[in-house]
Amino acid sequence: QVQPVESGGGLVQAGGSLRLSCAASGRTLSSYTMAWFRQAPGKEREFVAGIRSGPSYYRDSVKGRFTISRDNAKNTVYLQMNSLKPEDTAVYYCAARSPRPAVPISRITEYDYWGQGTQVTVSS
Repeated sequence: QVQPVESGGGLVQAGGSLRLSCAASGRTLSSYTMAWFRQAPGKEREFVAGIRSGPSYYRDSVKGRFTISRDNAKNTVYLQMNSLKPEDTAVYYCAARSPRPAVPISRITEYDYWGQGTQVTVSS
């Protein structure tokens, strides 16, 4: 079992950058498929980015602006967010699941372990 813990959220102006971190206690993250989701007020939680052992995946609205990566030595997954927009404002969650290549990485119901979330606010 793994327990993700997010950090790095905050308030930033439009066009700015933030880097979110997801550290974990318990088992090593390298054996899991990892993803970032976000939830804005009044909206459903949505997939942002995910990473398997190699390839990464993004929702269309963040492609070219966000980058997901993992540092296995630090047992940490990152989400680098550049060119932030007010519509990126949300609580961001880190999630983990066992590797299942046949299951879409964006499917929220397949994730077994969730962090508590970190608030990202982008002002215009």
